[in-house]
Amino acid sequence: MKVRMARQISQLMPTNRFLRWSRDVFLVAGVLALGYSGFILLDTKFYQAYQARRFQQQLSSLHPAVAKAGGVGDLPVPPIPGEALGRIEITRIGVAAIIVEGINEKTLRRAVGHIPGTPLPGQQGNVAIAGHRDTFFRALRNVQQDDEIRLTTLKGSYRYLVDSTQVVRPDDMQVLNNSDETILTLVTCYPFYLVGPAPKRFIVRAHKIPG
Repeated sequence: MKVRMARQISQLMPTNRFLRWSRDVFLVAGVLALGYSGFILLDTKFYQAYQARRFQQQLSSLHPAVAKAGGVGDLPVPPIPGEALGRIEITRIGVAAIIVEGINEKTLRRAVGHIPGTPLPGQQGNVAIAGHRDTFFRALRNVQQDDEIRLTTLKGSYRYLVDSTQVVRPDDMQVLNNSDETILTLVTCYPFYLVGPAPKRFIVRAHKIPG
């Protein structure tokens, strides 16, 4: 009897060691994941705060006629990837974020991105801005027709009213087609609460209004 129990115990020892090892590995992995998530959140908050303060200082230093709504024309050169262009605000649903040129992963982690190749805010045509559904553009799930969207840049402040929303496939690039009108397209992933890669895109279309 004692011999049998000793054999059973000896057989269980490797399993117990493996379970302890697995537990320690998962514990370390969990701590690292939480630490990385915390770093990402802090980095995003610091970046937004820094760029918002910097943008406000630049805006305040401009002549009042430049800073007011209306703008002073196009930028003389294309924006540099990673350059802060201004901010977007949708007051009713609580969207407020700095707009940065480009849509690479680092940019969209820290801000919303102006899609290269589309007109800049205030210019004629289809201005396109993308953002992550789980950060800056999560509130787009609550957007409604006639909500006001304000884009503020160093060239002026521009107002848009929401016309419609739609859900499209990721490869449907028609939503980025240019237009003879002055419109705005916001792009984010869909569904909003799906974990993992999103199979579709949520599109908000708005038109520019005076003021």
